Parts: sequence; C-alpha cells; structure tokens
Amino acid sequence: MFFKSRIKIILFILLTVVIARPAFAAKDDSLRVTPVVRAVQKTSPAVVNINVTRIVERGVSPFGQMFGGQGFDLFFDNFPTQKRKFRSQATGSGVIINGRRGLVLTNAHVLSGGSDIKVRLINGEEYSAEIVGSDADFDIAVLKIKGAGNLPQVAMGDSSDIYIGETVIAIGNPFGYTHTVTTGVVSALKRAVKSKEGAYTDFIQTDAAINPGNSGGPLLNIMGDLIGINTAIQARAEGIGFAIPINRAKRVVKELLESGKVSPVWLGLSGQDLDQGSASYFGLSRVYGMLITDVHKDTPAAYAGLQPGDVVLRINGIEVEDKTGYLALLRVQTRSEDVDLEVLHEGKLRHVVVRPQSLELRQIRSQAWSRWGMVVDKDSRGRGMLVSKVRKNSASERLGLQPGDKIHQIGNHRVESQKDFLDSFLRYRLNNKVMLKVQRGRNFYYVKLIS
Repeated sequence: MFFKSRIKIILFILLTVVIARPAFAAKDDSLRVTPVVRAVQKTSPAVVNINVTRIVERGVSPFGQMFGGQGFDLFFDNFPTQKRKFRSQATGSGVIINGRRGLVLTNAHVLSGGSDIKVRLINGEEYSAEIVGSDADFDIAVLKIKGAGNLPQVAMGDSSDIYIGETVIAIGNPFGYTHTVTTGVVSALKRAVKSKEGAYTDFIQTDAAINPGNSGGPLLNIMGDLIGINTAIQARAEGIGFAIPINRAKRVVKELLESGKVSPVWLGLSGQDLDQGSASYFGLSRVYGMLITDVHKDTPAAYAGLQPGDVVLRINGIEVEDKTGYLALLRVQTRSEDVDLEVLHEGKLRHVVVRPQSLELRQIRSQAWSRWGMVVDKDSRGRGMLVSKVRKNSASERLGLQPGDKIHQIGNHRVESQKDFLDSFLRYRLNNKVMLKVQRGRNFYYVKLIS
C-alpha cells in the first residue's frame, strides 16, 4: 500500500509537469507586441539618417589671419577664395516615400548649404544622394538616393482626419542617436509658429520628444502610416514638438518633382497696415488685419468680389497681424490648395474661399519694375547684384539709384542672385519702405527705398 501510494504521487507529479511544460517552454510575446511596436517594425526600414557636407567659401586676406571675415569680404570681394569642407554628422532624418525611385522626404533646413549628402539605412548601408527640389518657406525637400532601387518605403497616410489625443510615434536621429523612437499624443492642430527662419502655419503639435536630429523624420499614427514630417524648430521647448501635415507635404512634393521648386502664389491684393484710428473706424477692438487698397484685374481676389476698403482678418483661421503677416501666411500656400479668408466687408464678416494664382518670374519682374523701378543683373566681378536699369519717376530714381550701383541686401535678406532679388521683392512688395544695402564704388550705404 505504501509503495502504491508513492507511485501514484510520482505519476501525478510527472503528469502535472508534462501538462504544464508547454506553458513554460513557449514564450508568449503577443501582449508585448503592441500597435506601437508593430508600427515601428513596419516603418523603421524606411527611415534614414542624413549626413551633410557643407562647403564654406572664405576670402583669403592679403594681411594674413589678422584680417578677414564678412567685413573683409565686402570690401575686398574680388580677391580669390578658398574652399574648406566641414562635415556635420547626423544632421537630420528622412523617410523614403518611393522605394523604387529612391525618393526621400525631409526638411529643407536639414540640407541647407549642403553639397555632399549621404543617407544611411537602418541596416548600415550608406548611399550618396542629390537634391531633387527644396523649398525653405515650406521647409520641405526631396532627395534622390543614387544607385539604389527597390528600397523599403513608408505607407502614406492622411492628415485631414487626425484626432487630437490620438497616439503618434516619431522616429529620427536626435543628437546622432540613430533610429530613436519616441511616442506621445497629438496635442493640437493648425498651429502657427514663428522662428528665425520664418513663419510656419498648419502644424501638428505633439508632446512626442522631437529634438535636433529628428528634423525630417516621420510622424506616424498607430497604424504606422505617415501623417507628418517632424521639424525641430523650437530647440528649447520641452514637451512640445511640431510636424508638417503630410497632406501639405504631398502638395509641395508634387511641385518639387514636377519643376524642382514651389511656385510663389498671390491673390491679386495690395494692402496696408491699420492704425488705432482706422481699427476703431472699422469697429475692431484692437489693431490687426490688413486693409485692402487695390485689387488687380483677372486675379483670384477680383473673381471673389473683394474690394478696396475690405479688411483681411484671418487666413485659414489664423489671425493676420499686418501686411507682413499676410505675406508670411500666403508664402506657405500652394497653388493647389484653397485659402479661406475672413474678411470685414462693409461692417460685416464674410468668409471667402479662393484658389491662389501662381506668380511666374516674368510677372514678378514686371511687378518689381512697376513698384520699385529697377532691373538687376549678376555682377561677374564679385558679390551682390548690379543695377542695370532704373525707371524714370520711380522709387529707385527718387532714391538716387544709378546703373552700376550694387545691391547687397534688401531688408534682412542678402542678395547674391536674381532669385534672391525676386524673393526679397515678394517678401517686401507691400512695404512702403524697405532698407537697402547699396555699394557705389568702394563705398557702402544703408538707404530707404520708399515706394
């Protein structure tokens, strides 16, 4: 009896171990593989690290190292220059949006001034890349990876149906730590942010950590779909990150792939700032908005029925502070997206939806000739743009500009090319006064162009 009982006990223990063994042997990770893990696994192969080599030209001083720098360059701009290469590692991030063609979406500021660009995949493979197109106003750029095809690519999402509070994932290379994953939620939508680079609108705000090096990386939803491009424009912010909505990025990418640039747009308006008296006249509790002074024929503004005397208060729900703010908000619109204007018309608020019109280079030159009265050309002998023609009875003639003068700066923008000049005109075309840095002979002057 004793031995029979012992045998029964032993058999019971063995049977229990056999039955329980699969539970110990098979490791069940199903609970650990969350949607975030799946989204990261799905997308990480399409995220790249971007390294940029910047070429810096510096004037060679005949006096040795005692003299040099920007001041020397301005006064001795015909002396030879030497090129020095500086490589900045882990400059930013990007995400492959077309694996067959090797196209990478990133921020424009990541590539600013870059001449040699390398992209590195998560598996360590490194390729050279070239810029297909870039636009600083939208902070969007497209790269093409050389000699690579059939690469992994991200799944494109839709940023029109983002929920405030939904979980989002950021992948990037903050401070050189490649393929770092952070998570958070969507904190707000349609944020407007100002930085030293300019004014940006319609941002996604998130509390996912976005630091220098994250710029250009993907913002994903819980499904692993690309809904935004991260941009680290608030370096000192904690718990606040921003991303460009992917729907806007798609429109910019379309233009960059078609022509290498984003066409500037306009509505066909001219305007001026309000003061306290005019704000009171229009019944505004404070000074903001832009008073329309002129509506050009055959333009979106004219077709929409806008008139001189109307006041533009908001663009796409964002307040227009003044005419400079109006231009800043308009610069980040594309020709393929509607603009919602809130306008004060005869004492009543009205909403007007207009589709911006592209401004061709000939139109910009024509407007610059009409408003400022000058034509500039590249000076092959040095920096700056050479004034080649001045219109009679124009703002330029009243200022005293002459053919042969050189324009080095307009407002806060240096002028080194025709594009710089036309971009400066677009930024300051509504200003009654703009500061110019002009060179005549060996002398430099700061003067006000009043138009």
